[in-house]
Amino acid sequence: MNKSESKYFNTAARMDEAFLELLSRKSFAYISVKEICEKAGVNRSTFYLHYETIGDLLNESMQYMSSQFLTYFKASTRSMISRLRDCPLDELNLITPEYLTPYLNYIRDHKRLFQTAVENASFLRLDETYDKMFRYVFLPILERYQIPEPDRPYTMAFYVHGLMAITSEWLHDDCADSIDHVIAVMQRCVTQPQERTKKA
Repeated sequence: MNKSESKYFNTAARMDEAFLELLSRKSFAYISVKEICEKAGVNRSTFYLHYETIGDLLNESMQYMSSQFLTYFKASTRSMISRLRDCPLDELNLITPEYLTPYLNYIRDHKRLFQTAVENASFLRLDETYDKMFRYVFLPILERYQIPEPDRPYTMAFYVHGLMAITSEWLHDDCADSIDHVIAVMQRCVTQPQERTKKA
């Protein structure tokens, strides 16, 4: 990366940080380009060199947070993934606290950004962000259950959209319930249908 590219990305990073700091204190609808520029120490023309709207900056911030989460999650689950490969199948759960706790902690720690994202879900293609994040919860387990490759997208879609709905409801309530409670709800939603199928 040359000096001008480095300067460009450093300026963008400053605007990202300014935006996220403002978002932690006030609603997205009340944040102005002027405030972002003042906090980042740039002028309006610099902002519009990088983004057309504040929505574009929000989109970039969501992508940044998603990549940060995945970096953290990969590092924190290496030992769990090796255990998942070796443990008996009846000990495998599609939804485990080990996988979900880091995910829900991350969302709660950045809840203002995720709440804003939920409110602007279609613009931000939030489904794609959640999909990337949940893949690290499910893919190793789907492999162990030997779910056929063509069926995995359907299986993923079923679980991901259900968990997204629970997560969005939790965000809507300002993450009032504990993470343990939310995980318990997710586990019930996943395991109870399986138990009913076994009994039938």
